[in-house]
Amino acid sequence: MKLRVATYNIHKGVMGLQQKVRIHDVKLALHSINADIVFLQEVQDKNDRMVSRNGYPQGTQLDFLCTGNYLHRAYGMNAVYPHGHHGNAIVSRHAIGRHLNHDISDHVLEKRGLLHAVSHVKTSKGPLDIHLINTHFGLIKRSRVRQAEFLIQFVKSEIPHKAPLIIAGDFNDWQHGVDEVLHRELDVFEAASEFNRRQSKPRLRDRLVPWRELPRSHVARTYPSVMPWLQLDRIYLRGFKVSDVHVPKGVEWRKRSDHMPLIADLEVA
Repeated sequence: MKLRVATYNIHKGVMGLQQKVRIHDVKLALHSINADIVFLQEVQDKNDRMVSRNGYPQGTQLDFLCTGNYLHRAYGMNAVYPHGHHGNAIVSRHAIGRHLNHDISDHVLEKRGLLHAVSHVKTSKGPLDIHLINTHFGLIKRSRVRQAEFLIQFVKSEIPHKAPLIIAGDFNDWQHGVDEVLHRELDVFEAASEFNRRQSKPRLRDRLVPWRELPRSHVARTYPSVMPWLQLDRIYLRGFKVSDVHVPKGVEWRKRSDHMPLIADLEVA
């Protein structure tokens, strides 16, 4: 069974100092991505201040983004303020059963969450439950380390060892410290790095060199959108094979968010 997934930080549907409304562009982006499951960060599902602005949709951001495409969704509210709230969301063309948001905030100035959901996917061999984790780690290194520790313990204690698993989100991990910890502690692989490894010409020394010393993939550069350089957005997998990973290109994508989406085409292993 084939499955397309994507992770995308939508910057609350606005851009620039003037907070120009970009939620319509984000909806077009989701249509262009054409994924089965999308992991969204910084979804401002309610903002009473923006409702009066021209072009800002009525209702919640998720209601607007999911119209006609994604019938199933899960939302984890992280930051709450007088005029609204924002958090992470998972939108899917496949049914989503139980879901729960976990507070992984390391301090009061950065409200962060880990959203866990189970998607019920129909395959030719019968129904398949895929565990989905959407997260947005902190800007401070020690916060990311603690949040990675929570993620590791959660996976080990709450998710069956052989269950298909997708962990995606904005890890803010430009130093690749969290990346190394997740590879070491969990039975997962990072989609872009695995795709890059298979695309590279095989060498004998590759069998002898640890994964962390192999050349890192350039296809996963997603931030900043105006000139993507940092690999902040990641997709970690268990129980899947990767057939393609890419980041869209073009001027129109730069105007939609400060991040580019990361898209992966998968097959159930």
